[in-house]
Amino acid sequence: MGALKNQLQADLVVAMKTRDEAAKSNLRMALAAIHTQEVAGATARELTDAEEIGVVTKEVNKRKDSAEAYAQGGRPELAAKETSEAEFLQRYLPEAMDEDELRAIITEEVAAATGPNGEKPTMRQMGQVMKAVNQRTQGRADGKTVSGLVKAALA
Repeated sequence: MGALKNQLQADLVVAMKTRDEAAKSNLRMALAAIHTQEVAGATARELTDAEEIGVVTKEVNKRKDSAEAYAQGGRPELAAKETSEAEFLQRYLPEAMDEDELRAIITEEVAAATGPNGEKPTMRQMGQVMKAVNQRTQGRADGKTVSGLVKAALA
């Protein structure tokens, strides 16, 4: 079992003992998402730490998207609920990279993708560069931000 799942379960026990309904609900939702991912596919398996972080990141992004949709739909009370859930789960994710650190990694990976004759990589190598950057950031950078910066570097 991954460290994140253990932490979520320990915090759930504390939330149950202190009767913190909001924390209990959020933790159960996160654990359910991890469990769903564990049993998805042909056979059940334990997730790695990186996969658990990915699941919680996906849940945070879902909450942010829902909050935005509710705000545009004129439902501020539901938007506030979704925002608070996203902020709660955000505490379990690693510290996000700052943009300068991310740009440095992208520059290094673009340089690594440079061809044997010194030709600069093109948009055709974007997938290769994105894969390398995502492996190095491991959930500490937003995919949309990474994608935009890689496109700018390759353009």
